[in-house]
Amino acid sequence: MAGRIQNTIRKFLDSGSAGGILLIMAAILALIIANSPLSETYFHALHAYIGPLSLAHWINDALMALFFLMVGLEIKREMVDGHLSSWPRRILPGVAAAAGMAVPALFYLFFTWGTGATHGWAIPSATDIAFALGVISLLGSRVPTSLKVFLAALAIIDDLGAVVVIGLFYTTGLSPADLGIAALIFAALLGLNRAGVLRLWPYLVLGVMLWFFVWRSGIHATIAGVLLALTIPLKRTPATPEAPPAESPLHRLEHALMTPVSFVIIPIFGFANAGVSFAGLGADALVAPVTLGVATGLALGKLVGIFGSVIILVRLDWADLPVGASWMQMFGTALLCGIGFTMSLFISLLAFADPLLQDEAKIGILIGSLISGVAGYTVLRLAKREAPRRMQSVR
Repeated sequence: MAGRIQNTIRKFLDSGSAGGILLIMAAILALIIANSPLSETYFHALHAYIGPLSLAHWINDALMALFFLMVGLEIKREMVDGHLSSWPRRILPGVAAAAGMAVPALFYLFFTWGTGATHGWAIPSATDIAFALGVISLLGSRVPTSLKVFLAALAIIDDLGAVVVIGLFYTTGLSPADLGIAALIFAALLGLNRAGVLRLWPYLVLGVMLWFFVWRSGIHATIAGVLLALTIPLKRTPATPEAPPAESPLHRLEHALMTPVSFVIIPIFGFANAGVSFAGLGADALVAPVTLGVATGLALGKLVGIFGSVIILVRLDWADLPVGASWMQMFGTALLCGIGFTMSLFISLLAFADPLLQDEAKIGILIGSLISGVAGYTVLRLAKREAPRRMQSVR
């Protein structure tokens, strides 16, 4: 019995859906606790200070820097040596990702224009890669591998766009001195890369220093994770982009981060930020402009932007559907892209200081992500596994 339990746990941890499932469980647990007799303890603990930062800030600013580090490593690996290493491979997921960020923002602005809450326009623009890939992996062979690659590539470009948005639009009160020191540290990291240094510890030591001065500069500290990732050396493996971890420092670091980020950091983040207390929130919170803007932006805006752009590109013969994928399967995948949990929650914390607006954004994220996840899974489950003979014919 013990052996069977251990084998079951091992299979779960090795599955692509495990991280997404744990994140869902953490979010549900947070919602339950936030609306139970333990709610006061839950919120008090998050606001308790440990040194210079509250527990919530340690999670969102420090732990999430490791998440952004892994995101940056994935972006670099795919851009340099993976599925996004050439322009023809970038066209379909790249344009779809751009449209999938712009259209949800327009939906959000439609509902919130004139309300003073327009600063949250980027909240529904992000796709949660862990959730989306977790759901699609539950379907197994019913979804062609090429479509999973498309989704991963789109989500990675989407994450890159979210990082740029955070850096450009959610940064205030810059400290030129600290920013200058951070720039010097980043230059030192680039120097290590150019000098061919392959040991990871010098990069990590400088990375901690970079995080500190980026945090002090006024730019959100998690950006330091992405900047560090860009300097980690990567050994090209033309025939096998998914190389063993020992192939290069980037592969080794990405492999080392995968388990703690997926199974510890992201669930902790979800638990710390998904807790919404419904006490004092009336039914009007469900139809508040921020709630409606976020929910429709994720559930409908993502679908319109991504599926619409794919239709246009294929009809113009600028790109083909992923090999073996049908239009219905692409439709279901576009729906899944409306799952916007981790990055959307993160941006909502940056966009609003008002707890009420934060709660409305969280409710919108939960509603929009739930609709997108259930609808996308259902469509992909029912879609026929057949490839169209002519990719550009839309019927």
